[in-house]
Amino acid sequence: MTREIFTTGWSFRPKVTAFMELGGLSASAWTDVTLPHDALIGAERRADVPRGETTGYFPGGAFEYRKTFHAAAELRGSRILLEFDGVYRDAAVFINGNLAGQRAFGYSRFFVQIDPYLRFGADNEIRVECRTHLDSRWYSGAGIYRDVHLVVKNPVHIATDGVIVATPDIESDRAVVEIAVAVENSSALTSTLELTADVTGPDGAAVATARSPITLLPGTRGTARLRAYVAAPELWSVDAPNLYSLHLALSEGENVVDEHSVSFGIRSLQLDPQKGLRINGVSTKLRGACIHSDNGPLGAVSMRAAEERKVARLKEAGFNAIRSAHNPMSTALLEACDKLGMLVMDETFDMWTQSKSDFDYAFDFPEWWERDVEAMVARDINHPSVIFYSIGNEIPETGSPIGSTWGRRLAEKVRSLDSTRYVTNGINGFVSMIDTIVPQMQARRDAAAAAPEGGVNTMMAGFGQMMSHIQTSEPATQRTEESYAELDVAGMNYAEARYELDRDQFPDRIIVGTETWPTSIVGNWELVKANGHVIGDFTWTGWDYLGETGIGVTRYSDSGQSGFSGGFPELTAWCGDIDIVGNRRPVSYFREIVFGLRSDPFIAVHPPANHGRPIAVATPWAWGDAIASWTWADAEGQPVTVDVYSDADEIELLLDGETIGRARVENFRVAIETTYRPGTLTAVAYVDGVESGRVELATAGNSLVLEARADRQDLRTDGTDLGYVDLTLTDENGIARNGVDRPVTITVDGPAILQAFGSGNPITTESFNAATHTTFDGRALAIIRPTGVGEITVTAMADGCTPAVATLTTR
Repeated sequence: MTREIFTTGWSFRPKVTAFMELGGLSASAWTDVTLPHDALIGAERRADVPRGETTGYFPGGAFEYRKTFHAAAELRGSRILLEFDGVYRDAAVFINGNLAGQRAFGYSRFFVQIDPYLRFGADNEIRVECRTHLDSRWYSGAGIYRDVHLVVKNPVHIATDGVIVATPDIESDRAVVEIAVAVENSSALTSTLELTADVTGPDGAAVATARSPITLLPGTRGTARLRAYVAAPELWSVDAPNLYSLHLALSEGENVVDEHSVSFGIRSLQLDPQKGLRINGVSTKLRGACIHSDNGPLGAVSMRAAEERKVARLKEAGFNAIRSAHNPMSTALLEACDKLGMLVMDETFDMWTQSKSDFDYAFDFPEWWERDVEAMVARDINHPSVIFYSIGNEIPETGSPIGSTWGRRLAEKVRSLDSTRYVTNGINGFVSMIDTIVPQMQARRDAAAAAPEGGVNTMMAGFGQMMSHIQTSEPATQRTEESYAELDVAGMNYAEARYELDRDQFPDRIIVGTETWPTSIVGNWELVKANGHVIGDFTWTGWDYLGETGIGVTRYSDSGQSGFSGGFPELTAWCGDIDIVGNRRPVSYFREIVFGLRSDPFIAVHPPANHGRPIAVATPWAWGDAIASWTWADAEGQPVTVDVYSDADEIELLLDGETIGRARVENFRVAIETTYRPGTLTAVAYVDGVESGRVELATAGNSLVLEARADRQDLRTDGTDLGYVDLTLTDENGIARNGVDRPVTITVDGPAILQAFGSGNPITTESFNAATHTTFDGRALAIIRPTGVGEITVTAMADGCTPAVATLTTR
């Protein structure tokens, strides 16, 4: 078998029909692209896009891709497949004008057999059509946004997704590796073959081998099972993500007819209400982050470099687990989690039979769900990072007996495919009762609208409290009991009020907070630590994302805005611990302190210009607008609020060495009122009267420097790599200047292109595809994609600054 990346030589355009082209009604030109590619991210955002607040005001559309493929004559008789890791959405694959395969779901990996439609010894046209329109509650992107591979197999071969590796028996001196390999014989002759398995350790050294003969009649499939024994196994864990490699060779006589390699980890999982989750026998609490599937300026594009950077930064921020909200994640992201040590809850669907958007997957669900579950498990099964499958998110059907039968089908289907992981479901009791709640909510809205000014805003500010009340009600308990009972772990969205209640009512119920308010982390984490049956917390969200605009924005009364969205041109949700370009926000450091992973305090300063402004609404997703800066232009003498996050007993705040405030720490935070003047602000933490840590913020000078810093110098040219160049406006001492944002223009010289350029700004009209973008709080990010071998020079220019240069090399 050969499996090669198949991402070059493609072009795309908005979809047109042959009749449109014949009649001259379309002038759509083909544009050359390298996959993965998001067909939407370069589109013009418009205020009139229907339900634009959900998608970031990107329009929908239909698109088509094409590529010419020369099928060599010697390939005749081979089985040839295209492997798509994801196409959004309603993908249809045509070979020489003939439909070869299709997929309704936008997040499933799928294979299309193309050899019956090929002309061998000649060029062939591959076309892929897809579309998106009012089918998502967030920015989904569109197009062939994940990797594509060309797979060529001999008539006798290891089956697609035919290798399963398990490690059911692990001791300190040895581990049993069980290997199941499905082999297919599509030839006209009986074949007797030998399958050899070689296992290498994390250091690349051979550690075990096994072999088995297998005979297959024509047109049949059989499974060879092997056991390999690894001495002194190096276990896979978050802190030590040791990966083994399995290489399989299928031979007929002296001829190797197929080969396949797979990575795996040796690790064990245990679960009970007293000790919670144990990995390799060690109790583990999940410090979790929900994440959507986009990669900020790249749009929906998933690539190895982007996913590894994301996972690395999430780990640096203290997370040890991610939840793929609300769809199966990409293979590139799974591989990053395996490599870097991040636990995974991989989720199937955001809807079952009841729609949440006008044209979403609910219509396709009854026909496609089983194949999509099979596709997810087949891809996940050898990834040690995956410990949970989630069968859904906030599914209304979970509140009815008939609806719970769907949950049982899904859970049992997953277990039939993989019994080594745990099944959960992100159940929100509020949504499970939505049929009765909608009329009540409408009555509350009407009453609030008739109330004095602020009525609606007050109602929204109490949304979290109202949800907790509903979640713990007796009707919610009764209506969700069966749906919870179908699971190994009860996934609860915004239902921390149930944790201790259920310890008594359902003593065998194990709980994970599948989705929680970021503002509730202190109480949530206390519940996680204090209760064995509560195994973790997944905040909404770990990384900011496109769409669901403004749900985390703090809105002031004099802004004229209230509600969850402020309208166009809001772009992101603005509720992530990390912004869309990878910068940590203050809530990230607060969470790290609550987790017990940071001893030094952290300073977050509220903008002096906003001091005293009444807040119209701060949703439970909104952390606030304080930032880590003591540089505020034209603010000298103005009152300012300084927050200090710490796990100490007391905080002393000094300005240029003079004490300006001292306070006891409550719930990991103190707020000190002072007057702004430039200088060096220092927070000193004390435990039992003894200093335990300190941190400083210095005012930036008047000089302006543009810095360009690449995350890595050496890049690959295999089509999977990206170079990230962080751009920062600073003074001569490297202190960031957050109040002098200006447009920056990027030029790229050498074998590369500017793939994307953007900032963390949640409100902007600028495009990620343009070569000029305005900094946000003094920062921006340029993403470079190599196109060949050689030296790449990235030059950034901004008014009043000497050009900044970063040099990269491709090999």
